Amino acid sequence: MENEQHHVVSKTLYFTIFVVLIIMTFLTRKIAEYDLGEWSTIIAISIAIFKATLVVLFFMHVRYSDHLIQFVVVAGLFWLGILLVLTFGDYFTRSWLPLLH
Repeated sequence: MENEQHHVVSKTLYFTIFVVLIIMTFLTRKIAEYDLGEWSTIIAISIAIFKATLVVLFFMHVRYSDHLIQFVVVAGLFWLGILLVLTFGDYFTRSWLPLLH
């Protein structure tokens, strides 16, 4: 891999991402203090997905990786989606059958 290019990321960008992650963590903590009903979970999961995306893209260098690495990440997320759909499909349809004791 002689032509492999390494992308140099500035410390300022890392620090900025770190500060954003800390602010999002603080925001998640503050939102948890209020009862927003079902929106509490939706907001908390949205913030968690945003934070995970930042970590994967910048700290794991997926943003600057070649297309094969990006494909593997997308395939992993697709597989996770399949597993979640199958799991929740099973969970939500259990009440359709009578309980057997």
